[in-house]
Amino acid sequence: MPTTTTAIEKRVGVCGGEACLTGTRIPVWLLEQARRLKTPTAQLLRSYPTLTEEALAEAWAYASANPAEIDLAIRENETD
Repeated sequence: MPTTTTAIEKRVGVCGGEACLTGTRIPVWLLEQARRLKTPTAQLLRSYPTLTEEALAEAWAYASANPAEIDLAIRENETD
């Protein structure tokens, strides 16, 4: 069963079931990792044309509410 907020969803078969922006394949962990690396919001919005500031706010809220999940996803997706 999908887990959904206004802009965040988890679906089996989409990004490995990780939390993504609704209707996209943009995972929350990727956005949170970019934020931790101090990527400017304007750059994220340019890099992902379908991304909105409202969706980013939802991603930040989700990451704050689910830190263990997001930290694990970042670790699992890091490359050496």
